[in-house]
Amino acid sequence: MGDTKEAADVGDLNSSNSEGDTLLSNGTVACCSASVMHTVTPSFFEAPFQKKGHHVRTLTPEEGAKLEKDTTFLSDFKQQKLENDAQKNWDLFYKRNSTNFFKDRHWTTREFEELRGCRQIEAQKLVLLEAGCGVGNCVFPLLEEDLNIFVYACDFSPRAVEYVKENPLYSAERCKTFQCDLTKDDLLQSIPPDSVDVATLIFVLSAIHPDKMHLAVENIYKVLKPGGCVLFRDYGLYDHAMLRFKSGNKLGDNFYVRQDGTRSFFFSEERLAQLFTSAGYETLVNEYVRRETINKKEGLCVPRVFLQSKFKKPKNCA
Repeated sequence: MGDTKEAADVGDLNSSNSEGDTLLSNGTVACCSASVMHTVTPSFFEAPFQKKGHHVRTLTPEEGAKLEKDTTFLSDFKQQKLENDAQKNWDLFYKRNSTNFFKDRHWTTREFEELRGCRQIEAQKLVLLEAGCGVGNCVFPLLEEDLNIFVYACDFSPRAVEYVKENPLYSAERCKTFQCDLTKDDLLQSIPPDSVDVATLIFVLSAIHPDKMHLAVENIYKVLKPGGCVLFRDYGLYDHAMLRFKSGNKLGDNFYVRQDGTRSFFFSEERLAQLFTSAGYETLVNEYVRRETINKKEGLCVPRVFLQSKFKKPKNCA
């Protein structure tokens, strides 16, 4: 289930497709996270403005009024059906899009030095868990870049897991891939306890029901080494994708459903920190990443907001 880079050219922006946008063959950017797909022509995109910090984005009066008016939640019956069908909806997503929807994430080692710099000696093997690996858009660039890495890769969707195993770059000697519901399936059945150096949660937790997110975070904690960390990136509060949802798509506070039945939660810095610290983690970094992409010709300014964070399992934990 389940991007940004510090580089600011249009090509890098368009390759970050799991941030909710995808580059279509006709050169338009399709905004797919909300209830309706629409496109903007990137003919005059400037380099996106980006900054990191702890201040939540300030809404325009129109945006504030739109969110204030949207107070109707889907019925309990419909919400329960979405929960029951969550795996099926993600499987159908991958059936429709195969391996073509998200671009490979070559930016992760630039954003997270832990993926290349946390070893005591150069030859030390890095053990990584990618929770919510999708079709391997993060796994395979990492395996190509670093020969001393072993990846545990799991996903909610059985179809996504099969796509990973069918990739020509897949090697059972360097990667163990398995289907897993992080909120229900014990990771200890597939990964030894206290064995993982780094776990990634990149555009994954937002797809899980807020009442169950803590189960995923606690599950990962069990397989992390003391001193190991979780690298997190996901949708932040008041991201443009959140503001595109129309009335009738709201499941709860900051929680929405797309047309295809997949869901998305938009995190505040405080909510995310509380989620991890309650599970025993220490907060290393937890901040908003804000970007503005401008199309002068169309007169559009698209504000993107993400949370990028690092949480550590204490070294002195029991």
